[in-house]
Amino acid sequence: MTSKEMGGGSLTDQSQFLPLHTRALLHHTSANRVFAVVYLCAILALLYHHFLALLHTTTVVSLLFLLADAVLAFMWATAQAFRMCPTRRQVFIEHLQHVAKESDYPALDVFICTADPYKEPPISVVNTALSVMAYDYPTEKLSVYVSDDGGSQLTLFAFMEAARFATHWLPYCRKNKILERCPEAYFESNPSSWFPEADQIKLMYEKMRVRVETAVKSGIISHDYMNSKQELEAFSRWTDGFTSQNHPAVIQVLLECGKDEDVMGHTMPNLVYVSRGKGINLPHNFKAGALNALLRVSATMTNAPVILTLDSDMYSNDPQTPLRALCYLLDPSMDPKLAYVQFPQIFYGINKNDIYGGEARHTFQIHPTGMDGLKGPIYLGTGGFFRRKVFFGDPSETSELKQDHLGSKSIKSRVILASAHHVADCNFESQSQSQSQWGTKMGFRYGSLVEDMYTSYMLQCEGWKSIFCHPKRPAFLGNSPTNFHDFLNQTRRWSIGLLEVAFCKYSPITYGTRTINLLSGLCFAYYSFWPIWSIPITIYAFLPQLALLNYVSIFPKMSDPWFFVYIFCFLGAYGQDYLELILSGGTTQRWWNNQRVWMMRGLSSFSIGSVEYILKSIGISTFGFNVTSKAVEEEQSKRYKKGMFEFGVASPLFLPLTTAAIINLVSFLWGIAQIFRQGRIEDLLLQILLVGFAMVNCWPIYEAMVLRADEAKMPVKITLISIVLAWALYLASSIAF
Repeated sequence: MTSKEMGGGSLTDQSQFLPLHTRALLHHTSANRVFAVVYLCAILALLYHHFLALLHTTTVVSLLFLLADAVLAFMWATAQAFRMCPTRRQVFIEHLQHVAKESDYPALDVFICTADPYKEPPISVVNTALSVMAYDYPTEKLSVYVSDDGGSQLTLFAFMEAARFATHWLPYCRKNKILERCPEAYFESNPSSWFPEADQIKLMYEKMRVRVETAVKSGIISHDYMNSKQELEAFSRWTDGFTSQNHPAVIQVLLECGKDEDVMGHTMPNLVYVSRGKGINLPHNFKAGALNALLRVSATMTNAPVILTLDSDMYSNDPQTPLRALCYLLDPSMDPKLAYVQFPQIFYGINKNDIYGGEARHTFQIHPTGMDGLKGPIYLGTGGFFRRKVFFGDPSETSELKQDHLGSKSIKSRVILASAHHVADCNFESQSQSQSQWGTKMGFRYGSLVEDMYTSYMLQCEGWKSIFCHPKRPAFLGNSPTNFHDFLNQTRRWSIGLLEVAFCKYSPITYGTRTINLLSGLCFAYYSFWPIWSIPITIYAFLPQLALLNYVSIFPKMSDPWFFVYIFCFLGAYGQDYLELILSGGTTQRWWNNQRVWMMRGLSSFSIGSVEYILKSIGISTFGFNVTSKAVEEEQSKRYKKGMFEFGVASPLFLPLTTAAIINLVSFLWGIAQIFRQGRIEDLLLQILLVGFAMVNCWPIYEAMVLRADEAKMPVKITLISIVLAWALYLASSIAF
């Protein structure tokens, strides 16, 4: 697609010498490649050692360790794909004027998804919407669509309030050219940077926030807050039979460009509330289904050629972000198969040392940089600027999705609204053969709980490419779970979705490596097989410890050359991981916490998610989509800021952690005692080191089980069950060994 087709102007002679962007390989790429060869030799040597041991004597223990190390080798091999061509890009917004005039910018539709007003507070969603409505972008070309998949009148009310406040907030932002255009973030900043009218604007915001939060808390929307008969009528669709899983489509145009104006007399961007229709006996396909409904509704109303998707809490932190995306989308020298420009997920509110590894720097920053040198990064579920045509192939497959026949009608007109309600109906996707292509050949793809990764994977299989744009000032900032149970539950849900991709007929390890290319296919394989980390982590968390309790040596002696192969493999993997995080701007403490949580997830959410996937695959178990809570209690927030883990609930997700913690502690103490009593430290040194390392990582669990008395401590029930499980494992091991 050329810049003219996207709405851009023609290149001037000067623009031919002024690049819109540059790219370069990272400096440590050569070192990555050399180390990969050296480390591969060590892995092959270790696997050879395992096979020699099997030839000598085949036991369950030797087979389990071979399995563990084979999985570690597989995951290491797939991870190397990220390290072969890591790319850093830079954009030059100031050169954009030489490619296109502002009046020629393509229209932009912004999709914001929310699903539960109690887990995703409406005031947070409102802040996200207001931050993008205030973009440095032509207002007449900007439309914001809010998908309320919970069908809550509380969310609709919040956005009615937001529409009124926006008439004051948007002109304030543009007049004073402020960078923080999320009201909550701006009013929490240093007041010395505020402008004279800021206090008045803040008072308006606080009144709006109180009204919205009062309504959410009480569950009742006071008629005193309604400013017109039309606003009252909007809530008439919430009848007695209206539930979050069974209701007709609700579409409300809250602001219309060209009709609604701000307090300065300038036109407002379009703001549209959408709650797609749902039926109890019809699949709704979770977030992918909600996004596809927005694709169709927006096509009938504004049909912008560029689409930005955002999570409910991921607010804009840079008003010029769309211009950064245009530096790629409007560049006529770019590959016409460029599907989307992905910005990283970066989080605010994470405590100093990031105790839960919520920053996920590898997933959201380091690995996308590695994929950027190949066919491009995965879609991260938010912060992606897409070309609309990517989702439709042919301009549009049905007459309802063509805007030509609508002419220049108002988006509030009966014709437009009737068409929008039709395509948002719960039966729309099953009404004809062409419409049943939604989720397979059109729109965001169905078939996995991780619709973001799966969609980008299938797009790359079809030949599309992507770009990772990582500016110094974060384009978007979002929330990360501050509750450990929520964090593990989120990872459990991802594990199920990732395995759905790993073992589908388009598995990245077989189909992806052939269809895209070897390295890109391996990158997607790394993501999709992520949950199988649980296999080696679980084996190494229990088997050496149980052997130590039975005074059995299972690793090479200190005098054996194979001892140093184990040490090199351990230090090499951890050292490379550490250097990557430090070079990307991380800290040593954050790296330590990240590797600790990686082990915890491997024992808990990866393992349980894998079991759930297997049960679901054979028809024994079903599961649903659980929204990760963005609501944070005050006491919980205080504990999180102090770096204290949040347990508090008797969840099965904690059982593997507490059981492993108990076994590691007991085996370490027993092993040390036996060494002092009988010697043989040379035989057991590797086991002692491994168990000691695991025990140090278990400190937050010991603290929660024994030392803490607050409400977030480990429930006694979980501790007692874990003691019983640990004892049962010991008895079983004493027979096996």
